[in-house]
Amino acid sequence: MPGGLAWRNVRRRHTAENMNQKAIEPPPSLYAIFMAFALIALISVGGGVSGWMMRDFVTRRRWISSEEFLSGLALAQAFPGINVVNLTIWMGYRFRGNRGVVVATLGLLVPAIAVAIAIVSVFSELSHISSVHYALAGISAAAIGLSLEMGIFAARQSMTGLLPILITIATFVSIFVFGVSLIWVIAIVTPCSIAAAWWHMKKIRGAESDDHPAA
Repeated sequence: MPGGLAWRNVRRRHTAENMNQKAIEPPPSLYAIFMAFALIALISVGGGVSGWMMRDFVTRRRWISSEEFLSGLALAQAFPGINVVNLTIWMGYRFRGNRGVVVATLGLLVPAIAVAIAIVSVFSELSHISSVHYALAGISAAAIGLSLEMGIFAARQSMTGLLPILITIATFVSIFVFGVSLIWVIAIVTPCSIAAAWWHMKKIRGAESDDHPAA
């Protein structure tokens, strides 16, 4: 079929990339989930929590693949509420079902709340020291860099063709150049993105059918 060779090449490249990824570990225990999320809550000072999650769960622990993580991140950003909490709920359910949701959420929130209360009480006594403000600015810059790294990684994974690239550019220009309301951008771009993904997967399945014809 016309264009079949191109889509077969896409599929083979995608398969090769998956083979090069390290094997995903078995689902972690509830204790491991709690400790992992608690550690992220304690070390992700200045923001960039989703970036820490990607590095820890995808790269270091290999509890989840990069494709699954990005899918969960997309859902977390689409749902109302705090993105990081939504992502935590999704990952907890992905690891251990309903119990994983409870444990992961507690691990993310309880240590962070305790530390935040302690820091606020101490910061009121140290706020007049200029070096404290410089340190906080440096921490924030590092968090921004981590978030930027995750954004670039997600963009590279999702830009699988001309149409996704155009959608990404249109979204960026609409928000940051023309100042279009985020609600309108989501309402318009989301159906376009879903349609582009559906069309892409349909082409890949068509290429697979050509490679493996029915007997």
